[in-house]
Amino acid sequence: MTASLEQLRRCHFAVDLGAARTRVYVKGAGLVVDQPSAAAVNTRTGALIAVGEFAEKMTGRTPHYIRVVRPVSGGTVVDIEMAQRMLRHLLGDKVRRALRRKPRLRAAACTPHDADPLAQRAAIETLVGLGARRVELVDTLIAAAVGCGLPVERPEATMIMVCGAAATQVAVLSLGSIVTAERIGVGGEAVDHAIVQHLRHQHELVLPSQSVRPLQLALSGNGLTPHGPASTEIHGRDVATGLARSVQVDTAAVRNAIQTPLTAVLDGIGKVLRDCPPDLVADLADRGIMMVGGSALLPGFDQMLRQATGMPVHIAERPDVCAVQGLGTMLEGRIEPLTLDPLAT
Repeated sequence: MTASLEQLRRCHFAVDLGAARTRVYVKGAGLVVDQPSAAAVNTRTGALIAVGEFAEKMTGRTPHYIRVVRPVSGGTVVDIEMAQRMLRHLLGDKVRRALRRKPRLRAAACTPHDADPLAQRAAIETLVGLGARRVELVDTLIAAAVGCGLPVERPEATMIMVCGAAATQVAVLSLGSIVTAERIGVGGEAVDHAIVQHLRHQHELVLPSQSVRPLQLALSGNGLTPHGPASTEIHGRDVATGLARSVQVDTAAVRNAIQTPLTAVLDGIGKVLRDCPPDLVADLADRGIMMVGGSALLPGFDQMLRQATGMPVHIAERPDVCAVQGLGTMLEGRIEPLTLDPLAT
């Protein structure tokens, strides 16, 4: 964490800019924005047509002069101006007016664990453009751990896995700091891509972008395990004819297709455990792994991790909003740091 708890208590609002969703927490008001990180732009005039949920629904359904853009990729702002415009519209006039009345407006933002100075600068510039006089940066792993109620400030090992859309971050925390961490460039989008490619190669079916998530939900319950449904019907477009077609998809084949991206996550967990001190690994054998992030809800993912690691695996109560709720907890001053006073000699 680059910001101290004392600095965060002075902040007025916090932003979690994710590749899939953008969330904003305002001090005293709670979570005020939870929308997809998408904006629809008229390329002829440069005008912003829609943001958030409505822009997300326009993906793949617009005329050629309307483009749906995503200003955040992999937890990093790649288009500062568009991110600012998107945030202004998502916040709305009422919230922005309330924030502008604050003297010396301060903001907090989540950044990925291994964010380089350029990525950190982009996050700061985005919030400065909204009127913030000072921006505090917090590691996403720390914020998510606080948000799901892990005792991060104690001298005990806690392991957290942030399953994002573009990447998965795994870390072992103790005494409020990261002991060892690893960022794996595999997230929910990689799983979606693996499913789309499988259907294209095996069934010659092009799947609409809006249909990937429903397919994952069709694997609900024990979806990634052999106890799930045997098959499910999927609608798409035939590769050869271009006509609409429905096929019965074998869920066992889908499970095999997404094993490759998920295996990379298992490798990352193994690396973190190998780099971790033995005493902390012994703590983790009892406490296990806490999964947060939207992709943590992938059906059966927790069971697969449990079988592969032999450790308990838990999913947070609301895994998708843990990071921003953690920032909110710090802003409201509901977490007390462990004070380590130097011994007098």
